[in-house]
Amino acid sequence: MTSSTLAIQTDHLRKVYGGSLKGQPFVAVQDMNLQVPRGQVFGFLGPNGAGKTTTINMLLGNIAPTAGSAQLLGRPIGDIEARAKLGFLPEKFQFHDFLTAEEFLDLHGKLYGMSAAKRRERIGETLEMVGLTARRKSKIREFSKGMQQRVGLAQAILNDPDLVILDEPTSALDPLGRREVREIVTALKAQGKTVMLNSHLLSEIEMTCDQVAILKAGQVIKQGKIDDLLAAPATVQMRILNQSPALMRALGSLARTVEAQGEMVTASISEDGIIPDLVAAVVGSGGRLMSLLPIRESLEDLFIRVVETEGTI
Repeated sequence: MTSSTLAIQTDHLRKVYGGSLKGQPFVAVQDMNLQVPRGQVFGFLGPNGAGKTTTINMLLGNIAPTAGSAQLLGRPIGDIEARAKLGFLPEKFQFHDFLTAEEFLDLHGKLYGMSAAKRRERIGETLEMVGLTARRKSKIREFSKGMQQRVGLAQAILNDPDLVILDEPTSALDPLGRREVREIVTALKAQGKTVMLNSHLLSEIEMTCDQVAILKAGQVIKQGKIDDLLAAPATVQMRILNQSPALMRALGSLARTVEAQGEMVTASISEDGIIPDLVAAVVGSGGRLMSLLPIRESLEDLFIRVVETEGTI
């Protein structure tokens, strides 16, 4: 991919903070290489302390990297032209809660340098997108947490950005609100926008994103298209008659783990190409294979597995 086809690109991005309590520098982000294609929804995942917030702050130009480089929309981070095409919703947004939703968005429209006519147009469009048209004259302090989150989302897309970075956008929302956010993200993608989504709700990421990157201790340990990452079955469930120690040993030589409960045998596998070998092992050991069901990982299963694995996988 070239920089013209990428919304976000980092090259060996690194951030080191000064001495810790033990006098040693703290490496928050190390040697990070990301490629986020334009027009896609990208999930940015990792446990607390993995370096997600630090990375986002570097991409936004809020903090400078110690080493490496990054580009947004083909421009260096901090570039004014790129920042004008960027929308951002932080996890903990500080609202001017004495303002109405309309006044709040009008203020941010002025900060973006939008004309009065353009502000009126975009305020109406964004409030409709987040379902708050009827409450445009209400003060933000009167809103629930979920409604405040939707106002924040309206702010993030007010300037019609090409790239939107959303940090935990569904954290305060009920299931209906989360579905509405998914619909907004899908609509942004349909308009050719790129969305970078950081969320602990992995089921939401799995339903919404095209690609993901998983961080651990400041490093990307897994990255790719969700369909590819979850394509191979993680386990195979088999109903086997005439089980024997020899049969179980044969399966154990092929699978990572094998567990038997009565007639049901569950084998953990690393690739689907091994399934014919499992079948051959059952038959060759005198067993009768009555059924076989490949079971694929969810994104949550994948996340837990790779984060609990030491080093890069």
